[in-house]
Amino acid sequence: MARLTAKDIRSLTKEERKKKLDDLYDELSSIRIQLATGGGTENPYKIRGVKRAIARLLTIQREMELEEGRQ
Repeated sequence: MARLTAKDIRSLTKEERKKKLDDLYDELSSIRIQLATGGGTENPYKIRGVKRAIARLLTIQREMELEEGRQ
């Protein structure tokens, strides 16, 4: 997964952001399953990056919702 920047997220449409969020949640759950079953991941810090990407996406999504409400 490539790193998501705020600029990239803002350029996505609402549907694309929802799809990306679903993909990130799926990736997070698969990493957690790997860790729970005793298998290691190739990069143990990958979970941190995925959680940050989810937080970044949700933050920008909320900013855009508030902006739409003001107009």
